[in-house]
Amino acid sequence: MPRTIHQTAQPVVLEGYQAVLKPSKFGYSLAALVDQSMVDVLEDDRVESLKWAETKLKNPKRSTLKPEPWEEVTEGQYKIKFSWNEEARPPVVDTEGTIISDDNTPMYAGSRVKLAFYQKPYILRDGVTYGTSLKLVGVQLVSLNTSAGVDTGDMSTEDVAALFGKTEGFKAGEPNVTPSETVEDDDF
Repeated sequence: MPRTIHQTAQPVVLEGYQAVLKPSKFGYSLAALVDQSMVDVLEDDRVESLKWAETKLKNPKRSTLKPEPWEEVTEGQYKIKFSWNEEARPPVVDTEGTIISDDNTPMYAGSRVKLAFYQKPYILRDGVTYGTSLKLVGVQLVSLNTSAGVDTGDMSTEDVAALFGKTEGFKAGEPNVTPSETVEDDDF
C-alpha cells in the first residue's frame, strides 16, 4: 500500500500540551488544529487504509473499528494528535530548513508550525480491532508563542527540510518571539 505524505500548506496552530523537542513522562507528543479541507483529504485516505486493514483481520464480522485519529473541536476545526518514541523522532526544522537542536526551544500551544505526516492502518494484537493513526514525518517551526509556561520512514533530515522549503518566520539562530496578548491583573 503506497504511503501518501500529507502536508499543511499554511502554518497550523499547536493546541494543548506539547512535548515535541523534549519528552514528557509519557513520551513525545504534538497536537494541532487543522481545517475541514485537510480532514476531507484524510477521510478519503482513511477509506483506502481501512480496506487494506480489513483484508488482514482474523474475523471481519466481529471486528471493532476505532474512531478517526482526529476530532472536531469547533465548526470546521479539527484537532489532530501525534505521539512517538525516541527512535521515531521526526526532524524539527526552522523556516530556513535548519534543524532545531535546542531541546529547550519553547514550542507550546499557540506556536505555528507546518506539518508533514501520513496515515497508517493498524490492527491490534487481538486480530479484530483496527483503525488508522497519524505518523509525523517532520515539523517546520514558523513562529513561537511564549504565553505558556513517529516513524520518519526513509526520509532524511535534509529531505524534510526540502519538503517544506523556506518560509518567513522562526530561525533557530534568531528567534522571533511573539509576545502574549494576555494581560495579567495582579489585583485580587
